Amino acid sequence: MNIKDPRVHELAHQLAQIRGTSATKAVRSALEEALGREELGRDGRSAALNRLQARAAETKDQWLSDDDLYDESGLPR
Repeated sequence: MNIKDPRVHELAHQLAQIRGTSATKAVRSALEEALGREELGRDGRSAALNRLQARAAETKDQWLSDDDLYDESGLPR
């Protein structure tokens, strides 16, 4: 990979200096950490949606329809 952005090079070298490693290792670990956070976030969102779906399925018979909420003129009851 050939990165041509000077700011990216600067950031990689700053991170490498802080971590006491090479720029390549700093970039690799930063990318691995970012990917790990993305995967956790995706898994967390998926788990939250699964919990919400399960909760909704448990209350299926309790949902109100538009007819329950609004009168014939479309106004709230």
